[in-house]
Amino acid sequence: MDGILIIDKPAGPTSHDVVNRVRRIFNTRKVGHAGTLDPFATGVMVVLVGKATRLAKFVDKDAKEYEATVRFGYATDTGDLTGERIGETGRSDISSSEIHSVLDRFHGEILQTPPMYSAKKVDGKKLYELARRGEEIERKAVPVTIHEISVVSPDDVSGEHHTIRVRCSAGTYIRTLAEDIAKALGTAAHLTELRRTASGRFSLADSVPLDALADEADPTKRLLPIETLVSGLPHFVLNSERAKMTLNGLSSRVYGQEFAADEPIAMFSEDGQLIAVGKYSADENAIRPTLVLGENI
Repeated sequence: MDGILIIDKPAGPTSHDVVNRVRRIFNTRKVGHAGTLDPFATGVMVVLVGKATRLAKFVDKDAKEYEATVRFGYATDTGDLTGERIGETGRSDISSSEIHSVLDRFHGEILQTPPMYSAKKVDGKKLYELARRGEEIERKAVPVTIHEISVVSPDDVSGEHHTIRVRCSAGTYIRTLAEDIAKALGTAAHLTELRRTASGRFSLADSVPLDALADEADPTKRLLPIETLVSGLPHFVLNSERAKMTLNGLSSRVYGQEFAADEPIAMFSEDGQLIAVGKYSADENAIRPTLVLGENI
């Protein structure tokens, strides 16, 4: 059982809860995920089964897409509806055109300060663990990229709730983005809903609800091939002899193809099985496997 599951995560369980549920459904411990979702959040969660877990680094840096419902007027200590109300009450009757007027400030590369209620580690400690003890520490702002951002509501709509649509780099905190947009409007805000609509090449159209997966007679039919995870990488096909050598960690010379120096390369057998992922050495004009999956060849 090697492959990828695209789960439509419900509100409530943590990402770890989802992984544990999939472990029970497939009766295997070898399950992981790429891209954590907060318990209150829903939507696309990429779950990796079997050998696919070894390819997580090719997924977790993919761009993400979200639809987030923002409530203007006050902030919470978690940045979402699960937290306690903090700070002063601000203006809540916000028009969609007002929001649109400040969105250019949040397009492209911006700096974000990670929220205390996050899984980010500082000095080996997860921030949310410190936050739950009532501690707050200084956090360094980090660069993230907002590829697209828009207001879903028509321009003439005013109120305390608005939905924004965001396509962003991995590591972007939508809660922080909502708070920063509110600050630009002279008020405060928090999220009441957050739905991930896409993660890299995977969207809600590819997903299965977690409960539906548990009810299926053969959930393995939902597994997408692991080759999907490296579809964006250059491909290099090995004959049977070179495939066996690759499994032993030996590099292969390149003929008739051009690659960039240190570029990751997906290495396939002649029958289309993903054997390894390697790195191209321009000096040697060869690809050395850096991650060997192993197949019966």
